[in-house]
Amino acid sequence: MDGVVLQEEALVVDRKDAHSGGPGSRDGHGVYSVANLVTLLRLLIVPFFFAVLVSGSERSRWAAFGLYALAASTDWIDGQIARRTHTVTELGKVIDPLVDRLLLASGVIGLYVIGELPLWIPALLVARDVYLLYGSWVLEHKGIRLPVVYIGKVTTAVLLVGFSSLIAGWPRVEGLPLDGPSWLPGTAGAPVSLGIYLVYAGIALSLATAAVYTRRARAAVRSGGDA
Repeated sequence: MDGVVLQEEALVVDRKDAHSGGPGSRDGHGVYSVANLVTLLRLLIVPFFFAVLVSGSERSRWAAFGLYALAASTDWIDGQIARRTHTVTELGKVIDPLVDRLLLASGVIGLYVIGELPLWIPALLVARDVYLLYGSWVLEHKGIRLPVVYIGKVTTAVLLVGFSSLIAGWPRVEGLPLDGPSWLPGTAGAPVSLGIYLVYAGIALSLATAAVYTRRARAAVRSGGDA
């Protein structure tokens, strides 16, 4: 009889915890707030980073590098908080990749403004992101949401590191001795930032990612939602 009473009391405590966010709760509202707050911090950094980068001084380049590196690293931090505590939110699933896109766009456009990248690179990468965002919007209206693919995460990481290297202008390496055109930095033999080659790799991965999402989106539409 005592065992039954103790079990009933334990059930009551668990139910209270579930409603109050106590020890027995899996809701983790406080952790949700921490993860989403970190994402919001990244979003707020973006305009400050862009303004500092395009201001033009050598000192501002290093300040912009610090801001960009901080924003890029917090992308990993908020993901770890959410995953390790099993508190991934629907809001986080929507906001986090959007902030990633804004961070990448601000980096590539800012580098074009200060003359580190030719126009075709930001045009291609921004067009690719617009294409993917439009595709996501269309799928959302069909009740379909595709999971993030691994190659997409790798693409984001490679581009963030490449842009960071270009912002800092370090490390410097010898360019490829190919007598390439001016719109292909790093192919004319002159010393360049290593980041330009990471950007080229990121562009290739970006196009591959777009192709993967396109194929999965078509398969999901044909099957009624299962990618």
